[in-house]
Amino acid sequence: MPRTLAALLTCLLSAALATGAAFGLVAALNTTPEQPNVPLVTFPDQAADRSAPAPSAPPAPAAEH
Repeated sequence: MPRTLAALLTCLLSAALATGAAFGLVAALNTTPEQPNVPLVTFPDQAADRSAPAPSAPPAPAAEH
């Protein structure tokens, strides 16, 4: 009986510790301010540079064996 009781208490203690850690983590994440969504790298707009898309080449004829 004492081993069963010790196992039960260990299980309950570990479940309580995990629950407390989860709530603490969520609380810590909720208190941190949101970071601004600013891109680190920007590329020039190439749509203004092109007036029309480049013509595509016609497909090559299939080779016969």
